[in-house]
Amino acid sequence: MPQDLDLITRITDRFASLREAEKRVATLIFEDIDFVISSNITRIAERAGVSEASVTRFSKAAGCTNVRELKLELAQSLVVGRRFIEEVYEEDSIGAVYEVAKQTLDLNRQLIEAADLEGALDLLDGARQILVFGAGGGSTALAQELQFRLMRFGYAVSAYHQALLPRMAAATLDGADVVVALSSTGHTPEINDAVRLARRNGASTIGLTATGSPLADHLDILLPIATRESDFVYHPSSSRYAMLAAIDVLAMGLALRHRSRSRDKLRRLKLALDAHRGGPERQPLGD
Repeated sequence: MPQDLDLITRITDRFASLREAEKRVATLIFEDIDFVISSNITRIAERAGVSEASVTRFSKAAGCTNVRELKLELAQSLVVGRRFIEEVYEEDSIGAVYEVAKQTLDLNRQLIEAADLEGALDLLDGARQILVFGAGGGSTALAQELQFRLMRFGYAVSAYHQALLPRMAAATLDGADVVVALSSTGHTPEINDAVRLARRNGASTIGLTATGSPLADHLDILLPIATRESDFVYHPSSSRYAMLAAIDVLAMGLALRHRSRSRDKLRRLKLALDAHRGGPERQPLGD
């Protein structure tokens, strides 16, 4: 079932077509949504500098039957979080990116050092095949990243990130297989369902996800991911830094378990790339 547009979105979309008095009411909502929610029509009209009739007309223009329904829908809009409605200013946006990355990595280093990393490496190293499940913008890309990291060391690994593919793959697994699930929240239904199905079929499950999440309840080994989302919503989710670092830790851990084999495969990979693209000796291996 398609989701109805929330009131803030409707107001934004229709703003240009509103009358001038109605635009004043809309502007008041954007500037002080709490005042509008808690005030009666008289106070709203006075604060916006319009008539009460204009407030009523605005309510109908926004898709509400009356001012009472308008206020109710505004309150519901706050459920997603005030930071997605009210403006927050960041003085140093460049510095904020690097500072958030540093803080996130410091926090998650402590978490992964306390986790059962060796147990996760044991499962991955002994797997017949490794399947990586991820959905959404960040986890989809990082599922492929884990595939690329482990492929170069000779592991049979595949990434699945479409809605049905993780479920389909999970249905074919058994006790010789390992699933790695990536989900910063642990609340993505498609991933959680696929992990449950994989485990029911005997596969071992590792998850890079939040402690206490629904996904964490269906894992053999949890590698916890913690994020600190700020009110500055324009900054991309910091969970990507934590998950990428954990992926690198897993890849390096497996490589170090078989140093000679890993070094040989990396050398052959470097030779193949140099023959194809040339360039200086210290170019990244395929990145």
